Formats: sequence, C-alpha cells, structure tokens
Amino acid sequence: MQPYKWEIIEIMIRIVKLIPVCLSFLLALAACNKGDKFVVKGVVTDADGQMMYLENVGVSSVVLMDSVKLASTGKFEFSKPRPEYPDFYRLRLNNQLINFAVDSTETISILADAGTFATSYAIEGSENCKAIKKITLAQLDANQYIREIRKEHEEKKLADSTFQAEMRKAVNAYKEEARKYIYKAPMSTAAYFALFQQIDGLLLFDLYDKEDSKAYAAVATSFDLFYPESQRSLQLHNLALQSIKIIRSQREKKIDLSDIKTTEVDYFDIALPELNGEVVKLSDAAKGKTVLINFTVYQTDWSATLNMTLGDLYTKYKNKGLEIYQVSLDSDLHYWKNIASKLPWICVRDSKSVYSEIASMYNVKQLPAIYILNNKGKLVKRVEKLDELEQSLKAVM
Repeated sequence: MQPYKWEIIEIMIRIVKLIPVCLSFLLALAACNKGDKFVVKGVVTDADGQMMYLENVGVSSVVLMDSVKLASTGKFEFSKPRPEYPDFYRLRLNNQLINFAVDSTETISILADAGTFATSYAIEGSENCKAIKKITLAQLDANQYIREIRKEHEEKKLADSTFQAEMRKAVNAYKEEARKYIYKAPMSTAAYFALFQQIDGLLLFDLYDKEDSKAYAAVATSFDLFYPESQRSLQLHNLALQSIKIIRSQREKKIDLSDIKTTEVDYFDIALPELNGEVVKLSDAAKGKTVLINFTVYQTDWSATLNMTLGDLYTKYKNKGLEIYQVSLDSDLHYWKNIASKLPWICVRDSKSVYSEIASMYNVKQLPAIYILNNKGKLVKRVEKLDELEQSLKAVM
C-alpha cells in the first residue's frame, strides 16, 4: 500500500505543477475569443455635467481618443481597439489625470470622485494598473515635498546645501519605491511607467547616473525580449545605450547590454509634427547637414531675441549646409502656429510642453537649450551662451 500512496502523491504533485500552465493557456484562449477590444468603465461621483476625456499617451505625443459628458450617475464606458503592443492611456477630468496601461487586459474598472480624481481612485482588472497608481502617488509625494522645500529655499528659509540634500532625499524615496516594480517585473508596463516619471519636466531616474542606468538597462533588455518591434523598445534601446556611452566616457563601470540587438546611436532621434501636422524626424533633417537643435518656448521674453539670432545664422550658413530643428514646448497651440508660420527653418512642437520626455532625454534643465549635430550625425556640442553660438557653429562646420 505504501508505494501506491507515494505514486498517488507524485501524480498529484505533477497535476499541481501543471495548473499554472493550463490556466495560462485557458486565459490566452479566452482572450482570443473575446475579440480585439479593451474596455475602460466605471463611475465618477460628483461629476454631473462634466466632460471626461480618454487619451492615448504615446512616446512623443498625447492623442485624444474619446470623451463623455458624465451624467448624475457618473457611469462611463469606453471600448477601443486593443493596441498591438502594451500601451499607455489616461482619463482626464478638469486637468486631473488617471494613468493606466493596456496589455492583455480585457476590462479595467475605475471608481473615482471628481474632487480627488487623480489620487483616491480605485482600479480593478489589472495588477499593472494598480502598480501604476502606487507609482503615481509616490511621484506626487516627491513632487509636493520638493515644491514645499523650493518655496522655503526661495524665501531664504533654507540653506542651499540643505535644499539640495532634501531634494536628493525626496528623489531617492521615489526611486526606492519605483525600483520594486522595475526589478520585480522589468517587462511590465508598471516598470516602464516608473522609469519615466518626472518632476518639473525632468526625469527622476537620471540617464547618466550609474545606478539609474542599470534600471534603464533592465527594462530595455526585457522589452527587447518581449516586444522587439515596439516603438517603446526602440526608445528604451536608445536611452540605455546613450546612458552607457556617457558613463563609459566618465570611466564608470560598464553595464552589460549584450542582449539588446540594436546599433548604438550618437543622438536621440526626434519625431514631432510641424505646422501642417506632418511628422518630421531629426534624423531626416540631419542627413549630410550640420543641425542646430533648439528647445524653446515662444511665449517668453527672450524668444524674439533668440529667433533673430537664429535667423541671422540661418541666412549666413544655410547655403553652407546648416539646418535648424526647433522644438517648441509651448502649451498654447495657436500661439506656436502664429510664430512658427513666420520662421524659415523646421519648427515642430511637443504637446507635452514642460513634461516633454524628449526634452528630458536631452537633459534640458533650462530654456533655451541649443545643441549642435555635425554633418556626420554626431552630437558634438551643447551651447550654454547665445553669444558663443556662432563661434561654436563655425568650429563645427
């Protein structure tokens, strides 16, 4: 009898081990049978008559997908085509945002109140979306604390050294929380989301920090394995490789990214729409030319002076192979169009304004920011002072 009992136990163990595999298969089969749509539904209380918007948050732009005027019940439901690769979306109500991701999920349910829409909502149907909420709250905590100590610093109530120390403390507290999701499941949308959180338009994870570079490498490697054709995978490749390149130049320890199958780039490519809505790539503008890359805001006191200087240089050096690729971070679309229509060079706009991921990739800390890309496609100079721009340009050309 004893051998027989052990055989039964062994069979039971094998069955138990097969349960996760069977469940995965059944879930995948069920997903195939449910079609190619995802659904976001729920209730927003105290929002009678208010408009709520569903937006797709792409790599370089935010696209409005749908909207609904909420009734007294607060019920809503959006049904949209499932993305080919995991992608990010958000609900917007009175400039408050609820971020979420869609991968293999069929239905996401959200319960929120209009007054605390962005912070006190409940979300079901996706563990990644629950994680994204926690990451968002950690980012908001850091952002709020930094604003408080910045105010104290501006009022001379906080010494420079104390202010910097407290800034680092707040950023590190966020990173500690974010790394839980990054290293636990680097292929997840939560890990990607954690990497790209910002404060004042700057990434909390520093591309040129040795430890932070490991986080980019982990997510980039995983996305390359699971979603090799995704635009976000390419973005992560470029970020991780550029980070490593800078760190190597600083003689830091090299990070192994041998699993990433891509070629190293010398600058981050940009693809943004110009006046007619057509997307213009920096890489296309840079073919065989020297390019001034300029991040700017037209609605500033210094914009007119900057554009006059750029205009003089463009007139003088255009026939010698100069191109200007100007990225506007203006929030006012019509103001940007009015100014850009009068300029002779490439004028594109990032609708994310001060939250531009592209500006963060170029480590833009203040505006205007100007970079020089030589005619061999290498980013060779960051120009700090406008009166040094022509001299720097002539040296490159």
